[in-house]
Amino acid sequence: MDIKLFFNPLESKKYSNKTQWETTQIGRNIHIHTDENFPSLESADIVIFSCLEYFGSKNEVSKSDQFKFRDQLYKLHYKNLPSIVDLGDFIIDQDRKQNFKNLQNVCEFLIKKGKLPFIVGGGSDLTYALYKAYANLNRFITLTCIDSDFNLGLEGDVISSESFFGKILSHKPNHLFQFNNLAYQSYLVSPLALDMMQSLNFDAYRLAEIQENPKELEPIMRNTDLLSFDISAVSSAYSSANYYSNPNGLTGQEACKVFRYAGISDKISSVILSEYNQNLDENNQTSSLMAQMIWYFIDGYVNRMDELNPKIKDCIKYTVAYNDGKNQITFYKSLISGRWWMGVPFQKKQVSSQIYYVACSYSDYELAMHGDIPKKWLKTFNKFL
Repeated sequence: MDIKLFFNPLESKKYSNKTQWETTQIGRNIHIHTDENFPSLESADIVIFSCLEYFGSKNEVSKSDQFKFRDQLYKLHYKNLPSIVDLGDFIIDQDRKQNFKNLQNVCEFLIKKGKLPFIVGGGSDLTYALYKAYANLNRFITLTCIDSDFNLGLEGDVISSESFFGKILSHKPNHLFQFNNLAYQSYLVSPLALDMMQSLNFDAYRLAEIQENPKELEPIMRNTDLLSFDISAVSSAYSSANYYSNPNGLTGQEACKVFRYAGISDKISSVILSEYNQNLDENNQTSSLMAQMIWYFIDGYVNRMDELNPKIKDCIKYTVAYNDGKNQITFYKSLISGRWWMGVPFQKKQVSSQIYYVACSYSDYELAMHGDIPKKWLKTFNKFL
């Protein structure tokens, strides 16, 4: 696949001269696609590109050729930056189906090569193209969306920012193992939608739950493959460059914390940061926040510890037996990182019982010690029935 065919280069006059940035600024060390240079992907860890496909969103394509988030990102300092490539602007066709197909193919290509695609811009419905990339690779994934709504839409709706998750649910064959919605706001979500989430053993966390207990984000991110962050989930006081902006939402600091936990997760293999409307970005407030969120993701990525699953020899094992004398849950705590997991037994056809490891926190262990079954364990167990 000649991936170069899907991207427009960044303006050489603006981005080719590396000396405009200091030695520790990101712009000095990132590998940029310009007219003169297409960077090698061989040693790349993270592959960033902008995708200004807003056909299914009420946000708009930028009226400027320059995408502001890059200027904000490139001036940030980071010592010992991992290998990051900026492929430039994804080429947009007037045919939506072709756009989704092309984006799916590009992301499938990158994920298969072990590169992490990080998409900035476009409608949140582009999450569907990323999901289909995993489906084509026959991977069952956990999708986590940070959004104030569930974006289910109605049956028969065309795919849009307000209906893309409904399209993912109806996709056949389905490759969605688990779904998490973080920071939803109750008055924006139908109670029927919440009931449906419960019946599917999916998880939804209200905005207040995230704000009151942000440490619980860490195991959620460790269980996630695909992260989709709608910038409208951030309060308009911190991020107003969005048609869907809301006075309530995450703070800028909380959004950065989400991305720090996402970066450090060994499982996350693709990210989309969507619904940025540059035409509404006064004083570069939103683009500055987005750049800082990406910085925190990079900082987390640098500190990954190769702990996709617990390394049993490096763990303390705790077994919690329940009063019925029949059931028990085994917990594992890493002696290296202090992280926790639960073991969920399951059985494939004609194969002896196996263990599926679910990232959790100390609070799940405490819950089990008090005789309760942690929600994460029970929902995962039900998926294997």
